Amino acid sequence: MIGETLKKLRGIYGYTAKELSELIGISRSYLSEIENGDKQPTYRLLEKYSDILDIKLSSLMLLAEEYDETDSKTSERALTARLMEKAIGLLAKDANGR
Repeated sequence: MIGETLKKLRGIYGYTAKELSELIGISRSYLSEIENGDKQPTYRLLEKYSDILDIKLSSLMLLAEEYDETDSKTSERALTARLMEKAIGLLAKDANGR
């Protein structure tokens, strides 16, 4: 579920696939494959995501894990989205020192 988490984060942070792929240094099609779950990102690629989104890598992995556990327990995507947004909001507040 890391791909879905990365895709949701990209949207929340307001990046288009083209913008983020350029920042990370990969092709748009490769980014799409990652976000769709067809490819798994490397550790180095996850580091780049965390740097660009200003999220600790461990927090990024935790978000993906929490997203996966929530999604497997319920089919309600709205619940998953709310949990993701809440977690990202908490991370953003923590990163900004508020």
